[in-house]
Amino acid sequence: MSANYEKISGERGKLESFLGKIPGYKGYKQKEMRREADSLVRDALVRDFTTQLNRLTPIQTTALGNGAIEVMGDMGAVKTALQTLIDRIRWAPQGYAGFFDAVRVKEDDLDKLEAFDQQLVAEIAKVSTGIDGLDAAVQANAEIKPAIATARKTVQETSTLFDKRSSVLTGV
Repeated sequence: MSANYEKISGERGKLESFLGKIPGYKGYKQKEMRREADSLVRDALVRDFTTQLNRLTPIQTTALGNGAIEVMGDMGAVKTALQTLIDRIRWAPQGYAGFFDAVRVKEDDLDKLEAFDQQLVAEIAKVSTGIDGLDAAVQANAEIKPAIATARKTVQETSTLFDKRSSVLTGV
């Protein structure tokens, strides 16, 4: 089980511990805690990718000040791709199926889902590195287009990885 799940389960009060002894409640509560752990990871991803997104506006402003108007469309495309990824992470299914849902999610699948989301955490550093390269090129007033292409490729690779998240839920 994940560290987030362990933290959440460790913070249960006496009443919840007592209720955990009621047949059926324990399994329900475990799924609920796993769903919360998944949500915490995704919230952190959204926050960290948004930090990277917010770095792009000052870079654009500097590039524009340097007279690089021809790259504004390409830089806007990087921002749009990153914003789209953030929105997809924010509104992704939580990995929890209710009693009447068509797709039932088992505990093992929830563990796989959180492990997958943890893989996305590593992608934040890659996106940051791509934006660092773009920032360095703009600050140096150097060739910006290759740095934009690298940043855009990094965001696209992260988005492609995120596309695989639904297969963890559905098994397809």
